[in-house]
Amino acid sequence: MGIRFSVWALEAWAVLAKDLQSEFRTWYALNALLMFAVTTLTMVSFSIGQFAVNSAVLAALFWVVLFFSAMSGLARAFIREEESGTIQALRLAADPNVVFIGKLAFNLVLLALLELVVVPLFVAFMGMGVANVGLFFAVLLVGSLGLVGASTIIAAIIAKARAKGALFTVLSFPVLLPLLVTAIRGTKLALEGSALADGMPELRLLASYLVVMVTASLLLFPYVWNE
Repeated sequence: MGIRFSVWALEAWAVLAKDLQSEFRTWYALNALLMFAVTTLTMVSFSIGQFAVNSAVLAALFWVVLFFSAMSGLARAFIREEESGTIQALRLAADPNVVFIGKLAFNLVLLALLELVVVPLFVAFMGMGVANVGLFFAVLLVGSLGLVGASTIIAAIIAKARAKGALFTVLSFPVLLPLLVTAIRGTKLALEGSALADGMPELRLLASYLVVMVTASLLLFPYVWNE
């Protein structure tokens, strides 16, 4: 069992490394993510920067910017394989769930790089004060994992349909809506300085969403991948 898990992990790492190498050769997905995020954040800042906004509005705007920015690039994980014609080789080389974990890890890296830019810029542009930093980053971490877990399987479906990014956003929104609502509520509590214990219901909901989505994705992905 231990040897099999090690082989499985190495294969997933190989898928991740291949995608990272391909991405860093063109910077397509990351540039799309960052350009959309900076443009959206600038527009939001200029639009409401002159008005006083409460913590609920700031939390909602924060996750709206993250959501739409992520949607602009995360679909590339599978579309690249379809466009380059390497999808058949990948099917022969690795188990479907190994491919899914590798793609999920790739999207997680992209989202983490996006958040390294968006979070400080949002704080600077919008004047967002985070009273409970620990709760804020806990919500951001678990929420981001759930976002990637759900969007990766949707990206696989979109790639099979040979559809573009607009459809990816349309299909992702209803699936991700419970996560976004919960993450906004948890972020609002963090901005207001609520204790970590007060944010535990939101964190538990986000963690439950993550487990359900990843488990369902691992069960469904072989059928999507081999279709």
